[in-house]
Amino acid sequence: MIVRKRHLLVLGALLALAACKGGRNDQDGARGSNANTQCDGSCASATSFLSSNDVELIVRQAVAQARALNVPATIAVADRSGNILTVFRMANVLANGDRKLTLISNQDTVISGGLERLELPISASAGGDALAAMAKAITAAYLSSEGNGFSTRVASQIVQEHFNPGEFNQPSGPLFGVQFSQLPCSDFVLDASDPTLLIGPKRSPLGLSADPGGIPIYKFGTPVGGIGVISDDFIYGIDRNISNVDFDSDELIALAGSFGFAVPANRQADRITVDGKTLRFADVDFSAIDPSVQNAPALIVNTDGNFIGVKDYYDANDGYRAGQAFGQPGSGIRSDNNVRFPNRDAFVFVDENNIERFPPTAGSQLSAVEVQEIIDQALAVANRARAQIRQPLGSAARVTISVVDTDGAILGIARTRDAPVFGADVSLQKARTATLFSSTDAASFITALPDVQYLTPALAAANTITLGDYVQNVINLTGDATALSNGIAFADRSGGNLSRPHFPDGIDANGPGPFSKPAGEWSPFSTGLQLDLSFNGIVSHLLYLMGGAQDVEKNCVGQAFAGTTSSAAPRLANGIQIFPGSVPIYRGDQLIGGIGVSGDGVDQDDMIAFLGVHQAGEILGTLNNAPKEIRADQLAPRGQRLRYISCPQSPFNNSDEQNVCAGK
Repeated sequence: MIVRKRHLLVLGALLALAACKGGRNDQDGARGSNANTQCDGSCASATSFLSSNDVELIVRQAVAQARALNVPATIAVADRSGNILTVFRMANVLANGDRKLTLISNQDTVISGGLERLELPISASAGGDALAAMAKAITAAYLSSEGNGFSTRVASQIVQEHFNPGEFNQPSGPLFGVQFSQLPCSDFVLDASDPTLLIGPKRSPLGLSADPGGIPIYKFGTPVGGIGVISDDFIYGIDRNISNVDFDSDELIALAGSFGFAVPANRQADRITVDGKTLRFADVDFSAIDPSVQNAPALIVNTDGNFIGVKDYYDANDGYRAGQAFGQPGSGIRSDNNVRFPNRDAFVFVDENNIERFPPTAGSQLSAVEVQEIIDQALAVANRARAQIRQPLGSAARVTISVVDTDGAILGIARTRDAPVFGADVSLQKARTATLFSSTDAASFITALPDVQYLTPALAAANTITLGDYVQNVINLTGDATALSNGIAFADRSGGNLSRPHFPDGIDANGPGPFSKPAGEWSPFSTGLQLDLSFNGIVSHLLYLMGGAQDVEKNCVGQAFAGTTSSAAPRLANGIQIFPGSVPIYRGDQLIGGIGVSGDGVDQDDMIAFLGVHQAGEILGTLNNAPKEIRADQLAPRGQRLRYISCPQSPFNNSDEQNVCAGK
């Protein structure tokens, strides 16, 4: 979730410091550098982790910068698996009494609905500031890899209604909707109710953040975590206009914290293009950091500030914690060791006993052999495919692959080396979304869900939303009373077409898609069906963190407001996703499951999912992609044909193959 203000820094904060330019570089390699790196996904080892001393230094540096700016700040550090290693609130945060964290996408225009303008208390007993800082730290860690260093400013750029933001009549961002992943009610991401376990991936209290102020942390070319900062006016927002250069206190403080642990220069987001457009890493660089950051003094607890405990995320008594080495069993993600997927360089998710969490398993329609073959073939395609958002050019796509049953049950998950962590939960969302929307009872399932309870800024009950209205919107658009119950096969690209604030996508003069909010109600905090399906679960968790009695169960959809149980089957237990990378799976013309892929480019995700099913079907002869005549691209509501998948041209390394998805 996302959106924010801009602060013009005082002139003294902009003093250039030549010695700081680019971080500590090689003179302090023991704490990382931002020098160029040759790492391409294989540098991480058992020694690649943040020590407690590293975490302390990161916080000290951030506090030094906040002091130089004379602003209050709360700082969080996470490891690459999403474990919160510290949350430190400076003493001046509460100097003038209790504050509130405001969630707002646009300070100039009042948006009605969703999470807009909710106010989370910041006090000695509540920590809306901690939630924002943690979400930013987790986001920076989850979006980054050895091939790309992405900040929360990058997230802001790629989730809005236009790409780039502010360029009218342009399609929406390539990861439109990703902010509503890693949700606290998800059945995939884990909580920290047992603080001794640093098994990940962990959940985020506010989903993924697109508020500048989250910066990834690297050591020796490999990401080991992220730092998140919320400061000054404590607005949690987004950058709506990237045509100018902003000086944001959150971002500068976070960048100062990363001093000596910076993203390698040739892996920063501004070295990576998407659709011919350069990504935006930060609007400040190390030359703006105050000289005091170089020799930041030790912090005195209860004088300079305090550690802030957050239920099920971080215990204040832990102070500065060490992180886990990513890719090792203790992180919750480790090598498959060629056991299930020989010669694929695959990685799997494990529990605290190093037992695989999601091995290939039989469902109601798919056998374990079929699940394993689908994942194996998708891994094979990924290993051949050229990544879109990764350096060096020519790297293989790094993704996570999920297969689900028709009821949403997880039948298997695996990933390639160094895939970004966010893609794990997202790949599962995609698989479940395509499967539900392709089923003959999608309409009745959605209509039967409880109403959504919106809140006032003060967290009191406001208006309610009936989810069945979204089904009626689709019926009205298509003129088909059987919509979402007629067995049309929907890929996530198809459902995404219906989820944009303009239909077709990018045509500003047109109204919204049937799954989207209309103008005046749409924002990255209020997307429509995607958020509303999980809204009750998200806000119930926030109320729990603010002092409520019980947390929600691990099923985002079907929650009653402030309830602890869901009325729905776990078909969408971690919510839905609305950007490409999934297809339903069939046996003949019978729906038998779905596959979702997420990692290194949405067209690559589409291709890996589609060809993974196709190649498994050719090998086994028992399954296939949806028959062409029932695919959603046969629909053309208002004369606008939906899309099913989009595969890259010449997508494979060391091959001149073209149109690899055509005719399949």
